[in-house]
Amino acid sequence: MSRIGKAPITIPAGVTVTVGNDNVVKVKGPKGELTQPIDRDITVNVADGTITITRPTDQIRHRALHGLSRALVANLVRGVTEGYVKKLELVGVGFKAANTGNLLDLSLGYSHNILLEIPQELKVATAQEKGQNPLITLEGIDRQLLGQVAAKIRSLRKPEPYKGKGVRYQGEVVRKKAGKAAGK
Repeated sequence: MSRIGKAPITIPAGVTVTVGNDNVVKVKGPKGELTQPIDRDITVNVADGTITITRPTDQIRHRALHGLSRALVANLVRGVTEGYVKKLELVGVGFKAANTGNLLDLSLGYSHNILLEIPQELKVATAQEKGQNPLITLEGIDRQLLGQVAAKIRSLRKPEPYKGKGVRYQGEVVRKKAGKAAGK
């Protein structure tokens, strides 16, 4: 049996979880409300302050969906209680980031600035301290949307392997290659 799927999810105080008739899990908490459709074969039970996910058989498909469904519901519960944060840093000379509301203005060494509209569900903040790389902070309750937007920003200028310039997640280690002179 799936180790992840077996683990029950405890419901924190102030969070309500309901399962609709078409197997849609709705989680409401202090930070907002999220919904997630779950496969019709997987059963979601809410009782005594815990959520348990069960599967009907040991088929490969059911085993795969068991752990996935549990992880998705756990992400919903954590999202409406704590929320998620991703930080990206811009490494490179002249790289800048600024925001006005949810419009992100990036200067990444191209001939033009890149304007990126951030979804309303997320909050964006930019910071530039002297001697530090510019920092973009994304906050939200939907983990999937947050990761997708962060990946989109990173894809605009991925860290290159020779000098490490580009947009990277804070704390990400970029493996550098040796240049031509070191190859002899």
